[in-house]
Amino acid sequence: MFLLRPFRLFAKALTIDATPQQMALGMSFGMLVGLVPKGNLLAAALMIILCSLRINLAVGLMSAFVFSWVGILLDPITHQIGEFLLKYESLQGFWTQLYDMSVVPWTNFNNTIVMGSFALGLGLFVPVYFLSRPFFAVTTPRLSAWVKRFRLVSLLWGGEITGKLT
Repeated sequence: MFLLRPFRLFAKALTIDATPQQMALGMSFGMLVGLVPKGNLLAAALMIILCSLRINLAVGLMSAFVFSWVGILLDPITHQIGEFLLKYESLQGFWTQLYDMSVVPWTNFNNTIVMGSFALGLGLFVPVYFLSRPFFAVTTPRLSAWVKRFRLVSLLWGGEITGKLT
């Protein structure tokens, strides 16, 4: 049963009654997590936020996976965005103060790609939310009904096992 747990959680995530808002927030947070390069405190903190909020975790993790690959392709663009933000004259004092703090340098905010990816993700957060919400409003009920038809899903949910025990 331990080996089936990931599949059970995935089937549950697809068939659970999540609102389109929760799924769209999962998509937006997953996009933000996926765009930021991994291996720093910023990526870890974003992942903790993704996992701790009441949003659809399956959609969030899937979009994080997809946007991790998209983020690699966007590196030249995010480098330019990050370089612009880090070299902006008015923000030089702010960046210096952040870098002098004890924990903040572990976020790698001084890396142009990390800064640019984070800024791009923040800029796209609201548009992705509002564009994906109608999509999930239409597709979620259909997907849930389609997935529930399969015998494997009821087996993963434990319907067969509990039905035989009672």
